[in-house]
Formats: sequence, C-alpha cells, structure tokens
Amino acid sequence: QLQASGGGLVQAGGSLRLSCAASGAILSRNAMGWYRQAPGKKRELVATITSGGSATYIGSVKGRFTISRDNAKNTVFLQMASLNAEDTAVYYCNTAPGFLPWGQGTQVTVSS
Repeated sequence: QLQASGGGLVQAGGSLRLSCAASGAILSRNAMGWYRQAPGKKRELVATITSGGSATYIGSVKGRFTISRDNAKNTVFLQMASLNAEDTAVYYCNTAPGFLPWGQGTQVTVSS
C-alpha cells in the first residue's frame, strides 16, 4: 500500500527528494509521516503532515527537511537538504501514527 522511493547515496551537504505513493484514499484521510531507521536504532518519526497540510518535524531535521503532499496524486514527499551522516537510514512513509503495514522503505546514505 505504501511505496517509498528516491533514496540513494549523497555527499554530506547534498539534497534528496523522497516520494511515497499510497493507494486509494489513504493520503486524503490521514495525517502522514516520514520515518527513518538507522542501523542499530529504533524507527523514529521525523516529519508529519496533516490532511490540512500542517507540518511538524523533529528538532534534528527542522529547517533542513520539508514534508509535503499531493492528495490528487496520492503522494507524499520529503525534501531533504544539508544532509549529514546522521541522516543515513532507511526511510519509510506511513500514516501518523503508523497503522498500515510497513513497506520496504528507501535507503539514504550520506557520505562524509
């Protein structure tokens, strides 16, 4: 139901844009979130966006990441800038809180 894409290998200071395609009316009816899980760490919620478009971020990504949504295309985006090594993780999208099955995620690797 959720397919994240857009990850890759990027140098520190670089940018990436992640996309998450959802089926049906999932996006239009729910707050959505981008999560990440670094090796050896628990999955954490990094950004959320309500159905009305209000966004929140954890402190470590505030000012660098931007979450947005296109309900007509059933897609959520995460624009990431000024990436650093601590952003290296597998990134997932889900509802916020996450109640749908987790997809495969997309790997983001930031090289220093």
